Amino acid sequence: MRAFNLPSAAFRFALLAFAALTCLPDAAPRAIAGELPAIASRQRAEKKSFTDAEIVDGFFKTAFGAEYHLAGRVDRIRKFDGPVRVFAETDRADRKAQLAKVVADIGKRVQHLDIAMTDVSEAANVRVKLVRDRDLYRTITSFYGAEKAREIRTSLDPQCLSGFRKNEQYEIEHSDVILTVDSSDFTFLDCAYEEVLQSLGPINDTASVPWTMFNDNVSMGYFDVYDQYILNLLYDPRIKAGMTVLEVRAVLPEVLADVRAWVKQVNNLKE
Repeated sequence: MRAFNLPSAAFRFALLAFAALTCLPDAAPRAIAGELPAIASRQRAEKKSFTDAEIVDGFFKTAFGAEYHLAGRVDRIRKFDGPVRVFAETDRADRKAQLAKVVADIGKRVQHLDIAMTDVSEAANVRVKLVRDRDLYRTITSFYGAEKAREIRTSLDPQCLSGFRKNEQYEIEHSDVILTVDSSDFTFLDCAYEEVLQSLGPINDTASVPWTMFNDNVSMGYFDVYDQYILNLLYDPRIKAGMTVLEVRAVLPEVLADVRAWVKQVNNLKE
């Protein structure tokens, strides 16, 4: 994945893109995450015990900055400050249902994040457009313009894409997610989880953390424990939009203690 900061009159856009993923034929019937062998095997092998240092390292590497910049580095926390409502633009009821399960799962596992689907586009601050692979480039062009679309295609050749608009306080005001529907269930779920989660704020990818889905070399297909730590830290009320690294470090010890208790509870962890 790559992240972009784009200047505009009032805002900067942070665009996020996956590197190309293998496009597999549709599977029928559509499966949910727990029914897919590729996901079940990953869950069985998943590392669930982490030191404070491992969690903090991943949080700082994903919540701050971005890999690729057109308008300079932005080392500030970016997040929604209020309810998040997700609207799916698609004629594929099966993929919409899968997306709804993804959103519900995120809402269940991030304690202080109010996120849910909506059927009213005007009520949404996250728009998910589901398109066929052949229409992806045209859709990216309609969102970001021809010049930026060419740059994204040349540099990344993405299969999924997300981006957000933030205000001067670094609060995310609106996010757009583009997902392709004509892929395997695993690929769709992998894209949906990562893009929706990154549209909430942790935009920086890192190759140095092997447990996060925010790593080009890692495919999950579900909301893993390590990334639950990252999102729960980000959406704790004591971590505010616009905070610097030093400001976050000052409150992080007590926040991490509470996040550990929550993640342990919601995942029925023993340690």
